[in-house]
Amino acid sequence: QVHLVESGGGLVQAGGSLRLSCAASGRNISRTSMAWFRQGPGKEREYVAWSGGTSYYLNSVKGRFTISRDNAKNTVSLQMNSLKPEDTATYYCAAASTGWYVRPKENEYDSWGQGTQVTVSS
Repeated sequence: QVHLVESGGGLVQAGGSLRLSCAASGRNISRTSMAWFRQGPGKEREYVAWSGGTSYYLNSVKGRFTISRDNAKNTVSLQMNSLKPEDTATYYCAAASTGWYVRPKENEYDSWGQGTQVTVSS
């Protein structure tokens, strides 16, 4: 497993931007499937974005969110632009030991961060 710590959450007005970061330790993640999930109040967890051999985005965030890596820093980030109130959630970084060219299923992620809160006001 790898230890993950998220940062960068906060309160922002609709239309604004935030950049979430996830710092990994215990293992180099340059060839590890990394993803961002979110869980809003009263909602199920959503698979927001994935970075591996390719990338994936939840339909509702396509064109607004971008997942990226900094292999030198062993981090993965989520740039969130044009934020909407419905983006309000706790955002979690996750790592999967298996899967690179194929997007892992949610239950295949074996390392999770503690989460960072994103609140978008209207």
